[in-house]
Amino acid sequence: MSTQARRPDVPPPPARRPEEPAPRATAPTPPRPTTPPRPAAPPRPAAPPARPARPAADDAAPPKSPRTFPAFPTPRPAEPRPRDRRHTGAVDLTDRPGAGAPFAAAPRGPGHDEVTTRLRPVPRSPRRTAAAAVCLVLGLGLVAGGAAGTWLAGGDSAGAADRFAAGAALWHDAPVDRLFPPTVEGKKAGPGGADRTWTRIAVAPDSGCAKALDPLLASVLAPAGCARLLRATYTDATRSEVVTVGLLFTRAGEQAMTDLRTRFRTEKLDQRRDLMPRPYAAEGTPAEGFGDDQRASWSLTVLDDLPAVVYAVSGFADGREITEPQPAASATADGATTAPAQAGLGHTALAHTERATARLRSLARPDTEER
Repeated sequence: MSTQARRPDVPPPPARRPEEPAPRATAPTPPRPTTPPRPAAPPRPAAPPARPARPAADDAAPPKSPRTFPAFPTPRPAEPRPRDRRHTGAVDLTDRPGAGAPFAAAPRGPGHDEVTTRLRPVPRSPRRTAAAAVCLVLGLGLVAGGAAGTWLAGGDSAGAADRFAAGAALWHDAPVDRLFPPTVEGKKAGPGGADRTWTRIAVAPDSGCAKALDPLLASVLAPAGCARLLRATYTDATRSEVVTVGLLFTRAGEQAMTDLRTRFRTEKLDQRRDLMPRPYAAEGTPAEGFGDDQRASWSLTVLDDLPAVVYAVSGFADGREITEPQPAASATADGATTAPAQAGLGHTALAHTERATARLRSLARPDTEER
């Protein structure tokens, strides 16, 4: 035992085993240098510094290596996605044999998600060229036609005024056989489209309108004025019916005739029984007994391109009295069962009115075709 005195409050050092070497102090591990980031890749985070090792006791476990974190993988550049050819019209020609100009594919790489091709020139087709030429010719024709129509419309206004003035003089300038032909042919003018023929049996002297028209009809036509009234009576091939055709020449101008025509159409004055024209009953003819009570059907037209009113009134040649006359518009309708309709007297009145109107227009304007 040593002679040196020990202090009672200081414990003696632990005994050291002879086979156990003295522990070494562990130096802190320096941090790993970080690698500079690649282009277009996020920088790699630096590894955290290792913690310093604690002093190991005699009975402690061997020191652990410092904790390190795995490095993040560097992201690779995004590859271009393959195009779905079912939904797009682009065609990748780079994988076709012999692909080259002018079908060179666009370069692929970052930022190039799509594959496009150059537009190839479209060859001209002879059919397309011909179609374009036809369209051009038609377009020029339409333009020229419109210009010609405008020019003719300007010239036709003066011609219409001349024809209107010429129509006012027809009652004394035109021959009677032109105004009232000896024979009138009616192609498909009868019921069911039958052909009809009428023969002139009497022509009345030209006169005024006072005694030739009913007072009420004369008052309705009074705004147009009455210059002259011409009449003629016809009979059919069987001499079973008679019809009187009248041409009333007015003193009115174009606007007055237009207004009168509009009134007749709007108010349907041509279908009123109290506005029926009177017939011309010539003595010694089949129409001798053709009076007011024998009127069966009638038709009346007011012209606006000529100063004239055209009418026709029909009846039976045997002089029978008609209690319910019917306008031609109703007597010629499908399903009409009245006596005038069954006998075709509505067709007769309508046919003579239409043909007399066509004759007047033909005399005033030679380029108009008579029906």
